[in-house]
Amino acid sequence: MIRLLLADDQTLVRAGFRSILDGEDGIEVVGEAADGAEAVQLARRLRPDVVLMDIRMPGLDGLAATREITASSNVRVIILTTFDLDDYVYGALRAGASGFLVKDTEPAELIHGVRVVARGDALIAPSITRRLIAEFATRATHPDPKPRLTALTDREREVMALVAAGLSNDEIAARLVLSPATAKTHVSRIMTKTQVRDRAQLVILAYESGLTVPGWLTHP
Repeated sequence: MIRLLLADDQTLVRAGFRSILDGEDGIEVVGEAADGAEAVQLARRLRPDVVLMDIRMPGLDGLAATREITASSNVRVIILTTFDLDDYVYGALRAGASGFLVKDTEPAELIHGVRVVARGDALIAPSITRRLIAEFATRATHPDPKPRLTALTDREREVMALVAAGLSNDEIAARLVLSPATAKTHVSRIMTKTQVRDRAQLVILAYESGLTVPGWLTHP
């Protein structure tokens, strides 16, 4: 059972998400928070698997709340935003979020997203990844070599760069002529070696370390 916490300052928005998610097989909404501070408190007390976190809330905002939650637990956070180009998205991923969704996401995509993040994967659609890459182009202008990357093989560095470009495991497998299972194994080993929690953090590490740069791969 996936235990889910909803954090949004709008009661109707929380009610809408609850109506979509609470009746799904294997998903249980265990609590609701109206601001970031309450989200942090409930996350510590209820220990949900996933938090759906609005990024703009009064008092402690979603960015700060995400940082507090992920710093002290394995709870995964999906950022909810009205705009997929929200200025805070980059910071949210840096704070430890496992991905983000826009609030007008279709119900099926929302349900799928919760399941994806709950099993340990990152929720970053290719279209959103391309926008984030644009953010990295302007924000991560001075690469900082990371010692964690020295343990990677040449093949693992290649796979990591493709992850950073927004490719799925199946797409990586096709590009490198590997089986999907082998591609998945490479990604898992890379995350273990670099000590990151999911693909979202792997993307950030790839750009901030200078392993890859925006625009090196054209991905439809």
